[in-house]
Amino acid sequence: MKGRPVILVTPSISRKGEEFADDSISLSNRYTDALIAGGGLPQIFPATTSRPVIAEAVERCDGLLLTGGEDVNPRLYLDKLPQKLAKTVGPLEPGRDAWEKELIAGAFEQRKPLFAICRGQQMLNVALGGTLVVDIAAQRPGALNHRRMDRQSEPVHEVKIAPDSALARMTGRQTLKVNSTHHQAVGRVAAALRVVAESPDGIIEALELKEPERLPFLLAVQFHPERLVDSHGVFRQLFSSFVAACARRRQTNI
Repeated sequence: MKGRPVILVTPSISRKGEEFADDSISLSNRYTDALIAGGGLPQIFPATTSRPVIAEAVERCDGLLLTGGEDVNPRLYLDKLPQKLAKTVGPLEPGRDAWEKELIAGAFEQRKPLFAICRGQQMLNVALGGTLVVDIAAQRPGALNHRRMDRQSEPVHEVKIAPDSALARMTGRQTLKVNSTHHQAVGRVAAALRVVAESPDGIIEALELKEPERLPFLLAVQFHPERLVDSHGVFRQLFSSFVAACARRRQTNI
């Protein structure tokens, strides 16, 4: 099958759109720019919780990109949320939580490549049965400041990469300096996943499958490589490797 692989990209929801005061799709162009530069054809997911539409969207795409955004609802992974932590939770997107869980399930059922960024990594871990650190500052005293919104497009701390990981093969490195714009993080890791990168304070920075053969490609990262591709070429390898896996998956649909 000729042509660029079609990659389904999840958006956030803005409570007031530019055209009308309606709930509207919101997505940074940096994600789609990085995919296009890597050879992919992005398709924005239509923000619906309809299971038949979600299943068809996954069927028609060659890969799935889960993007960043607001906090995942703690009710998805905690029975009780202490008031102290509840105060740290930002705006929630229950509809997005629901459709991303369905998209992740669909990607596994249909064996589609999956790349998850920031909130995407957190949602992936929760969808597969893991938990999150609700607020790093409150729950991990002494941790680095991971919410560096003042330097969104600059590397601010180093991560150590497992030498036997796909991430190490993609980048050719065992350490990498990354940006950091989050206050939540992966807590208990889902049984299907393994940690392949950590920051010096032990915050989980990347996940892969324990059994890589389950999907043609799965990489989840806590940082934002799409904001670094123009200034630091090593991050392009994450997108080009993902798009290449999507292209190979596309060929199997012939």
